[in-house]
Amino acid sequence: MSSIADILAKKDFEEPPEIKVIKDYVLKKFNSKVAVTVQDKQIIVAASSAALAGTLQLHRYELTQVCQTDKKFVIRIGS
Repeated sequence: MSSIADILAKKDFEEPPEIKVIKDYVLKKFNSKVAVTVQDKQIIVAASSAALAGTLQLHRYELTQVCQTDKKFVIRIGS
């Protein structure tokens, strides 16, 4: 049986590149911060306000192009 130190030594703690791309895009374009979670088939973006979430809905296609992904985008209110 492996020890916890051995398991954690093999763990990759780098965040997926999609997270940085989305956060940078939103910060540059809307001057706001978002929380991003990447899962197997979807990317969840949590916006701090309904106005930002609605605007991000309109920019969903552009976000998909910037991230170069085919994952589904889910945009939520709250962080």
